[in-house]
Amino acid sequence: MPPKFKFTREQIIRAALDITREEGFSAVTARAVGAKLHSSSKVIFSLFQNMEELQAELKKAAEAVYAEYIKRALEEELAFKGVGTQYILFAIKEPKLFQLLFMSEQEQKPSVANVLPMIDSSYEDILRSVQNGYGLSRSMAEQLYRHLWIYTHGIAVLCATNMCVFTPDEISRMITQVFKGTLKEITGGIAQ
Repeated sequence: MPPKFKFTREQIIRAALDITREEGFSAVTARAVGAKLHSSSKVIFSLFQNMEELQAELKKAAEAVYAEYIKRALEEELAFKGVGTQYILFAIKEPKLFQLLFMSEQEQKPSVANVLPMIDSSYEDILRSVQNGYGLSRSMAEQLYRHLWIYTHGIAVLCATNMCVFTPDEISRMITQVFKGTLKEITGGIAQ
């Protein structure tokens, strides 16, 4: 009969996620997770092969939290604007998770055209919302999405690092202004 474990994998991942939220990804050590669970660090290695496996699962858990923000956005009437707003809101409410997912150094330097599909598992859903919401070709939708992501990423980074504070109205106005100008430029002035 296999040994009974005091904790489940999910409880260990949740403890690691809580540590990340409070102190950042670099604070997630076997000792810190054990302490969070009021146990020894050995608890991790009874259910995970090593810290790298736990860190990979932690990143998946952070991605799931982010995916909930994007899911809410895609249900809004102006889905694409909702995506930008929710992205910034995620940075404000979950700054350490935002830093883990979107401010970590990449192993390879992707081109700007390839970065979004690489870092965001919701890429295709968001792109479809742009195409369907504004009647754009895939190429135009990709351009619009890329430009707006660069802009909203800048705002989100400022928020996640406590460099600036923006009101919801300011965020809405800024995203709208940049969206309208970029859409007009991409479509040659034919889109509203």
